[in-house]
Amino acid sequence: MAADIPAEHQVAPADYIRAHIRTVPDWPAPGVMFRDITTLLANPRVFRVLIDQFVHRYFDARPAAIAGLDARGFIIGSVVAYELGIGFVPIRKKGKLPFATFEETYELEYGSATVEVHTDAVKPGERVVLIDDLIATGGTMLAGHKLLQRLGAEVVEVAAIVDLPELGGSARLKAAGVPVFSLVSFEGH
Repeated sequence: MAADIPAEHQVAPADYIRAHIRTVPDWPAPGVMFRDITTLLANPRVFRVLIDQFVHRYFDARPAAIAGLDARGFIIGSVVAYELGIGFVPIRKKGKLPFATFEETYELEYGSATVEVHTDAVKPGERVVLIDDLIATGGTMLAGHKLLQRLGAEVVEVAAIVDLPELGGSARLKAAGVPVFSLVSFEGH
């Protein structure tokens, strides 16, 4: 009963998660406020609340798989997939997967990067949720989304713990017709 819980313990899950994300100023470059989720992962109570938010969101949607982006998307996505009793699809950096792959290259502030997925990772028509830790410029999420579409998957939603709306990634994804979900957002870079 909520009335029996002290007021200081009645915190919305998103606020609880947000309060446990460490901000590291000027990393990896001056002016960047890095949102570090390792503090969420290290605390078993916060990690449980974090995972439960995604599990509850997708429990009734019943996707066939969770796809996670290299590397922090693997941590979150694999646990969510396990809890939902569905498969996990890794979308990795180029050259890390041993079987035939599709690849997608995307632009970064300082160059480009390529991600890959196995050609048999999902079947056409399967419903998939794509997860990563953070949405910044949206390039990695868009590349992952394109790969899943090339496999014929229906991407139910792309999801992240953190959104940095000032960098325009979530707006870019939405403009491309991609459904977006994030647990918390932070102003700035």
